Amino acid sequence: MIGQDDHVADAQPNIIILLADDLGYGELGCQGNQQIPTPHIDSIAEGGVRFTQAYVTAPNCSPSRAGLLTGRIPTRFGYEFNPIGARNEDPGTGLPATETTLAEMLHDRGYTTGIIGKWHLGGAADYHPFRHGFDEFFGFAHEGHYFVPPPYNDVTTMLRRKALPGGLTGRWTGKNLIYTTHMGHDEPDYDANNPIVRGGQPIVETEYLTDALTREAVSFIDRHDDKPFFLYLAYNAVHSPLQGKESDMERFAHIEDIHRRIFAAMLSRLDDSVGQVLRQLKDSGIENNTLVVFMSDNGGPTRELTSSNLPLRGEKGTMYEGGLRVPMLMRWPGMLSEGVTVDRPVSSLDLYPTAATLAGATVQQDLDGIDIFTTISDRDATVAPRELFWRQGHRAALRVGDWKIVSMNRQRSRSTWELYNLSNDIAETEDLSTEHAERRSKMIQRWETLDAEMKPALF
Repeated sequence: MIGQDDHVADAQPNIIILLADDLGYGELGCQGNQQIPTPHIDSIAEGGVRFTQAYVTAPNCSPSRAGLLTGRIPTRFGYEFNPIGARNEDPGTGLPATETTLAEMLHDRGYTTGIIGKWHLGGAADYHPFRHGFDEFFGFAHEGHYFVPPPYNDVTTMLRRKALPGGLTGRWTGKNLIYTTHMGHDEPDYDANNPIVRGGQPIVETEYLTDALTREAVSFIDRHDDKPFFLYLAYNAVHSPLQGKESDMERFAHIEDIHRRIFAAMLSRLDDSVGQVLRQLKDSGIENNTLVVFMSDNGGPTRELTSSNLPLRGEKGTMYEGGLRVPMLMRWPGMLSEGVTVDRPVSSLDLYPTAATLAGATVQQDLDGIDIFTTISDRDATVAPRELFWRQGHRAALRVGDWKIVSMNRQRSRSTWELYNLSNDIAETEDLSTEHAERRSKMIQRWETLDAEMKPALF
């Protein structure tokens, strides 16, 4: 097991962050899902550490990524909301240049840096990944992208619609294309002004997008395995639109619900892709000098995708555990013990200071995260309760130790806050506001104190 003060390797280790999109807390085999095998992702936990209380900085994609890449609570610099559609192109909508990213910090320590996949931190020129410390970029700028464009060859596609042919409701099934009204709105225009780009130039991509991203990741590792690198592989799986490769659909023919079957196909394809990345590390002979982190950007949107957050309450977009607590796994052969479970709270905020320490960089004093290896090595020691803050419009939460307050009321006031003890109620079923009124009041005061440190929303 790596120690608190001895984890700077002789050579700067490679760092890979594998970020799934909208994956539910309960959807991996190592998290309890017995329906959809995920052996490659599970192998990260088997060969390293699984965190049972890992959190992100927002219950949706963009501000969650802003927190991960800066090591700072995103509302500290006004990154509060989640731009979608055409708003991604607006000037002023994106990660401020004043924030130093994980990629910039590592680049300045000699690392080669690459992002493959979903950016979603600004589509205007000012916010291009090249201007945030990345040497290479293959992917797209907005919140989502089709895995295969029309005519949707070799995939089964399910799209949300407001209306079906003949004025019906429910599902309409055609030739490998299904329309569903269960969400009450149309599928977003993900691909409008949102091309796949290599560097700064649009390209025509013909492979299923998960496979294309994996191809590029394997190439990046192969090309840079002679030097320290940082790879941020931000898959858009299992985010909508729902599109499953036919070969993967056949693997799950036993799943009767076509909605769930497509999700299973997408998750299985993601798992196979992670396996290819891990295999390339071995083929390059660098797996013992590479820290691999796998996590999701937020909780799963269950009604939209079927992604389960069990046993947690809530889903993407909420401040309950199902929106904020995510699966998180970490592997570094020879440096991390195998099959370790850490039950203490950790955060995506912790990846920045951890990487800075590993790279031999000075850790910025304004970071909100901590070196995650401290949590791993001292998991049996008595430490101060972890404090985690969230705000997004009327939605808000604060965790201090085992206690958490949540407000989801549009007219947030002191009377709308709920109180839960997560040590024995991770499903947040019993509001203890009345029984522990004084504790609730103190936690509200603490949230308000922290909130006063935050900036107004930039967009």
